[in-house]
Amino acid sequence: MSKTIEFYFDVGSPASYLAWSQLPAIAERTGASLVYKPMLLGGVFMATGNSSPATVPAKGAYSRIDMQRYANRYGVTLNQNPFFPINTLQLMRAVTAYQDTPKFEPLLTAIFNAMWISELNMGEPAVIGKVLVEAGFDPEEVMAKASDPAVKEQLKRATEEAIGRGIFGAPTCFVDGEMFFGQDRLDWIEAAARS
Repeated sequence: MSKTIEFYFDVGSPASYLAWSQLPAIAERTGASLVYKPMLLGGVFMATGNSSPATVPAKGAYSRIDMQRYANRYGVTLNQNPFFPINTLQLMRAVTAYQDTPKFEPLLTAIFNAMWISELNMGEPAVIGKVLVEAGFDPEEVMAKASDPAVKEQLKRATEEAIGRGIFGAPTCFVDGEMFFGQDRLDWIEAAARS
């Protein structure tokens, strides 16, 4: 019986981007199902007392170097967004709005690429609009869906669920209830999905 990999993420996290770049291939190799779990990392930080490595200058500097090492290993581009950290509330609501639809993957790809390859200020509505148009989306439609009270509640519930499961940062994955924090645990995630 195939396993399920639950992937809790926020597009404002470069480590989430790195995990996202690898998890579909891991799921394919292992026959596992990949379940995307958008959550609001800021809400997780507030509830747990955690914070971004960037809040500690030496740790932030090292994290950037270490993530670049992983990007090189994975063969993906990772640029350090000069606008980091970006408030991702609207972006995560948009991603949540399209979850379980055929447009989810293209939207997520456009946002992650804009953040971590093109280094765009995805906290600016005009920039978001341009990115959405280039990805084939109607910005007004996306923002209307993101503003739907049901979508706002869905993201809030997902974030609360994450906190309830012991999540304190992103990315965090679960395989058969076992938690793996950080994109540097992908080998362990793959092994758990195979076992």
